[in-house]
Amino acid sequence: MNIFSDMPSAAGIRKIESNYPIEPVLSVNAHFHTPYSFSAFNDIEEIFTLAERDQVDVLGINDFITTAGYEEFGALAVKHKRFPLFNIEFMGLIPEAQRNGVRINDPDNPGRIYFCGKGLVLHDRISKANRSKLDQVFGESLKQIREMTDKLNLHLSAGNAPIKIDYDFLQKNYTKGLVRERHLVKCLRIELKKHFPGETDLKKFLVSLYAGKQQQAPVSDISALDNELRSRLLKKGGPAFVEENPGAFLSLETMINIILDAGGIPCYPVLLDNDKGSFTEFENDYDKLCRYLKDRNIFSVELIPGRNDLKVLENFVKFFDEQEFLVTFGTEHNTPARPPLSITCRHETPLTAELNKINYGSACVIAAHQFLIAGGETGYLEKNGAPRLGKKEEFVRFGNAVIRHFIHH
Repeated sequence: MNIFSDMPSAAGIRKIESNYPIEPVLSVNAHFHTPYSFSAFNDIEEIFTLAERDQVDVLGINDFITTAGYEEFGALAVKHKRFPLFNIEFMGLIPEAQRNGVRINDPDNPGRIYFCGKGLVLHDRISKANRSKLDQVFGESLKQIREMTDKLNLHLSAGNAPIKIDYDFLQKNYTKGLVRERHLVKCLRIELKKHFPGETDLKKFLVSLYAGKQQQAPVSDISALDNELRSRLLKKGGPAFVEENPGAFLSLETMINIILDAGGIPCYPVLLDNDKGSFTEFENDYDKLCRYLKDRNIFSVELIPGRNDLKVLENFVKFFDEQEFLVTFGTEHNTPARPPLSITCRHETPLTAELNKINYGSACVIAAHQFLIAGGETGYLEKNGAPRLGKKEEFVRFGNAVIRHFIHH
């Protein structure tokens, strides 16, 4: 699949760069999940409908360990005249950090690291060895949720619950193949509400399901209820908890290798501050974090600003932008909650014009990289994975022309 095949060549784009001023910058959401992993959306086209409503012009699919949604996403991008960024997300483990109790970008699990690849496009070029590693992780994920389903059914049976979750039905009717914890919880919640349509009866049953502990989440709030069911039943200490197999985790080096193999740009997703102003041990020193990433040729970071305080976000982005990092923003949309696709900070605080400019400029670099790699040319990274520092603005201008030409033609 090359959705850029009808576009001018790279040389042709360079000739028309001046026809497309960068400002006013376009709106970008570079990180959200689709139903091919777990998503707030019922289908991919819904994303584009909401993007039109929210006036978001550049959209980044960012599913967990799968590229299965790329073809549909690309076709809909053409149909709806929105520029697509093709991304992926992995879950890995840094054993040393785990041994030392250092939290990275998972606030609850020391050593666990979420990691992204930006601008893949040629996902089908992944080597057989790396494809095998992805298949192994995919398989381990399915195995874990199947075991969780079995344990959940035992717990339901012990409590004389009138429901049972069929794993095959769950996979076929609630997923696009990849089954995650949130799929299992969604299925459970729907079955519970089907058998207990009245709030009083549902609340009473939840107390029983929680081994006598009082239910806290409003049962009318599906996002809060899902989170409570997941926390009480599937997480550590819960009756359906299943420890992840080490085979479900990739090393940081392996994740980077797979991303480069697929033609993408390695990207560290940043957690930053929580609502109490706290940071993980890995992220609380910007200088140290920057050196760690640079030492591994990681010059791209991404944030979900809805989690963060505006001033904290501004300081972080300014620091890494000055270090020539790409800095992009997204919304995730990997829970049942349905915030807008447009980006805001915590408490729906709008982004500043400068933050929007940095987000768009970074998206332009990724767009340029995608376009060039799809055409068989060298993108933003050298063959060894190092970024072409000093040429960022050149890629911003080129990528801006690619994006705007795609949208308008």
